[in-house]
Amino acid sequence: FLPLIASGRAVGSCILGFDRPRGFSPEERTVLTALAGLIAQALKRAQRYDSESALARGLQNALLPHRLPEVDGVDTLGRYLSGTQGMDVGGDWYDVIETGHELALIIGDVQGHGVSAAATMGQLRSAVRAFALSSHDPQEVMSGTNRLLIDLDPGQFASCCYIALDPVTGVARAVRAGHPQPVLRRPDGRTEVLDLPGGIVLGIDEQASYPVTEMRLEPGAMLALFTDGLIERPGTDIDEGIERLRATVERIGAVPLAETADQVIGEARAATDRPDDIAILLAARWAETQKVRRLREDQAPGPDLWRTFRRPDPGRAAGAPDPAS
Repeated sequence: FLPLIASGRAVGSCILGFDRPRGFSPEERTVLTALAGLIAQALKRAQRYDSESALARGLQNALLPHRLPEVDGVDTLGRYLSGTQGMDVGGDWYDVIETGHELALIIGDVQGHGVSAAATMGQLRSAVRAFALSSHDPQEVMSGTNRLLIDLDPGQFASCCYIALDPVTGVARAVRAGHPQPVLRRPDGRTEVLDLPGGIVLGIDEQASYPVTEMRLEPGAMLALFTDGLIERPGTDIDEGIERLRATVERIGAVPLAETADQVIGEARAATDRPDDIAILLAARWAETQKVRRLREDQAPGPDLWRTFRRPDPGRAAGAPDPAS
């Protein structure tokens, strides 16, 4: 029986069995005692790894949104998958925030893995949400988050992409901080990688500027935001990964967002035996929304046009006058 002692504390015991009684020489006792010390250290490291991994995953799950807001005119879907084969959970995150008449689409990636990356991710997500809900424009949101990360000084940097979308008009204002370019699938099926000018990653330069690009998400279009785990492959350029994703989204076509996410993530997982963390946020604009219909009704020239948009009253007898006319 060998007690397993690490840092002065018992972490277990090792029992060696033999097929017949035997004694142990001083040399054998020395070897077995040294072996017990090595086993104890290895067991303690494994326990610490399991504890830190569980803590990091718990932080990640607690800090990511459990559900996304339901907004008339836009469907959104977010997915997060942690890396495998010994890689700790990372700092990838996504979020969707209602900011008055706009919808903020956010995706980001904190450098590194483990508890520290997950904790920094939570701080950045809270900062972006606070700035967005304070009616700041996209450039101010990104600049304020950058200054906050520098003040926190966690020894890490992060990339981020922030898009403020008007669900009624489809007008979007996008800002990017060292993050991969989003992919846009147009209503006719054509898919392109957006060319959004951006600034450096967050947490490096307090005076960094982040230009805003205005574009329009047409009815029936879909926007894909993602982290580098979806496109990076060992030994290949990241631009090849983005082009591969663009071609996949174009090939999939106009299918439900859940099916799109399943296919692009499945292909990313199959392409490498050592995947990184993956976060993806999809947003699709409807062809026509209730709010757009209400705007048309408000601008109608007379009661005849209004009645074409009214839901018929099931309680009114056939041929009876409509009291709303």
